[in-house]
Amino acid sequence: MPINLQKGQKISLTKEAGAAGLSRIVMGLGWDAKKTKGFFGLGAKDQEIDLDASCVLFDEAKNPLDVVYFGQLASKDGSIKHSGDNRTGAGDGDDEQILVELSRVPDVAKSILFVVNSFTGQNFSQIENAYCRVVDGATGTELARYDLSCTGDHTAMIMAKVYLHSGEWKMHAIGDNTSGKTFQHLMPAMQAAL
Repeated sequence: MPINLQKGQKISLTKEAGAAGLSRIVMGLGWDAKKTKGFFGLGAKDQEIDLDASCVLFDEAKNPLDVVYFGQLASKDGSIKHSGDNRTGAGDGDDEQILVELSRVPDVAKSILFVVNSFTGQNFSQIENAYCRVVDGATGTELARYDLSCTGDHTAMIMAKVYLHSGEWKMHAIGDNTSGKTFQHLMPAMQAAL
C-alpha cells in the first residue's frame, strides 16, 4: 500500500520497494481542471489547463546539472525521460510521467528536484485532484503519493526531491507553493528548497 505523504515528510523509497531493490522510478503527475459554469450557472464546461512536470538535477553545491521538461524530453546522459506534454489534464491516471533510471543517474548529481508549473498561467484554485506519485518502474507498484490539490493563487509548486543517502533512495515531499510559467522561473525557489 502506498504511503500518502504530508508536506515535509521524508521516506525511503528503497525500503518501500522491498527486497527486490529499486532500479528505476516513475514520477507521475495528474490533475483535472475545475469545471466552469456558464451563463447564469448553466452549461458547465471543462477548461484546459496545461500543467508541466519538470525535473532538475543538482550537484552538491546546488548548481543545476541537467533538466528534463517538455522542451527536452531526456537528460543528456539518457538516465531520465519525460513522457511528453499533456496540455489539458484530460483523461484518467497520470497526465505526465518522468522515468528515472536510478542506476544511471550521474554520481555528481546529489538531488533530483521535481516541480510543476502552470504554463497557461491559471493558478491552483482552478485545479482539482492534483497529485504526484512515485511508482517502482520495474514492478509498477505505487510507493508514495502526495496530494497537490491545495487551493491558492500560486501557479507552481516544488513537489518533491529524490536523493541517494547512505545507499538508499529517499524522497522528501517538499510542497512549496511558488509562481512561474516554466522551470526556469522556479530556479531560485528550487535552490532554496535544497
